Amino acid sequence: MSAGGNGHAPAIRLTIPAKPEYITLGRLALTGLSRLHDGGFPPEVLGDLKLALTEACTNSVRHAYAEGMGSVEIVYELYPDRLVVVVADKGGGFVPSGRKLDEDELTEEGGLGIAIIEALSDELEITQRDAGGSHLRFVKKLTA
Repeated sequence: MSAGGNGHAPAIRLTIPAKPEYITLGRLALTGLSRLHDGGFPPEVLGDLKLALTEACTNSVRHAYAEGMGSVEIVYELYPDRLVVVVADKGGGFVPSGRKLDEDELTEEGGLGIAIIEALSDELEITQRDAGGSHLRFVKKLTA
């Protein structure tokens, strides 16, 4: 797969219901996409990407929709040197405070997802969407 003439990679979009059982579909799509990269992703890179994607999707599923109905959009952009993943929802929105979580917050259920994504990716950006909801973008470099 190569980037188009304008330097942009073709985007693959997957929209799933905001329910935990559908997150596996995002992981399966990531596995298939990895096979399109020259030589495939090394197993440890694929594992890191699956975990980061799972955490990002889980945040949307858990926190975006108080009424329990909604969807999560996953966008994958595969470039020769990196993979860009965007996870977006139209829920209540979330922008991290930038402060470190204290020990009590870390021992509560959840609370580590953003830190895990940040540790496993080379870039992380979280913004609120103009139309409402969250937009989480992470990048993993595929070459040294």
